[in-house]
Amino acid sequence: MDRRTLIAAGAGALFAQNSRPKGAVIGSGGRGQFLTGEFKEIGVEMAAVCDVYETNLQKGLQIANTGAKGYTDYRKLLDDKSIEVVVVATPDHWHSRMVIDAVEAGKDVYVEKPLAHTIEEGFAIVEAQKRTGRIVQVGTQRRSFDLFLDAKRLYDSNVCGDVRLVSSYWYNHQTSLSPRQLEGKLDWQQWLGTSPKRDLDAKRFFNWYYFWDYSGGLLIGQAAHIIDAVHWFLNAEAPIAVTCAGSKPNLEGAEVPETASLTVEYADNTLVNFLIGYRAMRYAGVNDQLKQFHGSKARFDVGREGYALFPEAPKDIVMKPSVVVSKPGSFGSATRQHIRNFLEAVRTRQQPSAPPTVAQGTNIVLCMAMQSLREGRRLRWDAKSRKVFTS
Repeated sequence: MDRRTLIAAGAGALFAQNSRPKGAVIGSGGRGQFLTGEFKEIGVEMAAVCDVYETNLQKGLQIANTGAKGYTDYRKLLDDKSIEVVVVATPDHWHSRMVIDAVEAGKDVYVEKPLAHTIEEGFAIVEAQKRTGRIVQVGTQRRSFDLFLDAKRLYDSNVCGDVRLVSSYWYNHQTSLSPRQLEGKLDWQQWLGTSPKRDLDAKRFFNWYYFWDYSGGLLIGQAAHIIDAVHWFLNAEAPIAVTCAGSKPNLEGAEVPETASLTVEYADNTLVNFLIGYRAMRYAGVNDQLKQFHGSKARFDVGREGYALFPEAPKDIVMKPSVVVSKPGSFGSATRQHIRNFLEAVRTRQQPSAPPTVAQGTNIVLCMAMQSLREGRRLRWDAKSRKVFTS
């Protein structure tokens, strides 16, 4: 039985034994509502929903199981001893505090990517998970997606040879920030948390992704997936240096640019480049992103829903792949496979496919990228001291 079948069978057995775990979601915006539905569909009893915005709270409760309780303070939700698994789908600046509080309350946690908003917060999550022995899965779903598992097996067979360069991109188009206005009660001070105090601002609330206090924008949101997948394939842990440059934001009102270039250096002399461009033409999801592993024997292209291997052929005018796998529309199952992997880990108490110990390497890259972009210089990472230094 292969790993994918085993995971699916294990999760099915979990529910067949009438041991439906009780779950809860903290942060019931768009992603939180989606995850609530996915966990419920798989068989988790989504018994509680927490959100500081009344409109999102009510939408989340409509999706959750009948009789689910609503909370505006996540700490009161964590006091419920019957809750076993918690989904954290809040803005990035809340991830660390909520994950740590949840594992210390005896819960297993599925947290959306990125792991944290700072390097220190990421290490705090790693240490809390180790200290409590709870299961924590970070939402980088490619690590559980069957197509990517197949691609990883092919890559591990050394078909590429020596890889010292990886180039990657994520392109699409966004026209503007959301103009939405508040339609219900919002606990603004609680939402701000430890971020700088500001007057209530609907633009910041609905577009938190594009403000440095809460996130790193599309650069960080999409690089979280791309860099994590590259680390996974390369068996890389952390960088030695990061350089990031970007244009001025082309989205009116945004602080974080939607067009940027990221270069990551590693101790084994591998170089990874990532480009984010959301003022490009519109792309279908199957074509919006790509990772190219440039090896001494072949180039391996891995997209959202397919991969292709191009062996060395210096005389070929038109490159011909020796392996092509294309499954448009298949990525929709990736999140559900990732949730099943998480629930299997909850059942067996074995580590899931994307634990914090793995995600922290990517988190270091992402946090250094934000700092490099804002300061306009190359930064070096010292693993021993856990500190960032300027070049």
